[in-house]
Amino acid sequence: MFVAALAAADVKLKDVKCLVNPKAGAKADQSVSYKEGKVFFCCGNCAKKFDGDKTKFASSANSQLVATKQYEQVKCPLTGGKLNKDTAIKVGAVKVAFCCNNCKGKAEKSGDDQAELVFGDKAFKKGFKVVKAKKETKKKS
Repeated sequence: MFVAALAAADVKLKDVKCLVNPKAGAKADQSVSYKEGKVFFCCGNCAKKFDGDKTKFASSANSQLVATKQYEQVKCPLTGGKLNKDTAIKVGAVKVAFCCNNCKGKAEKSGDDQAELVFGDKAFKKGFKVVKAKKETKKKS
């Protein structure tokens, strides 16, 4: 038996935007490997821009990993604490929950920095994990 990350072919891109050009839709054939998944772009030029400076686009890329269900939220991205579903808000295209109303309030008041606060690499490590595909068994020949 083995466990594999969710295959890129299983990713649904309906309503998913390019993370370099958020006005354009993401395309399945324009992707780059990122963390334990793939991120998607509208064109090859955007993919090249991302590949040239991944840190500049990290919060957008992390958000897209969650939006495409390659990663899931498991803890509060601010504290690493247990999630309280009553604190959920939309951050970009993704519904995010927090451990308490204090963290929720901090996120709500963060304005233009909201995506970085919730999906920046430090917060992403605290609150999100890769979605694993179901276990499969190899057939013996």
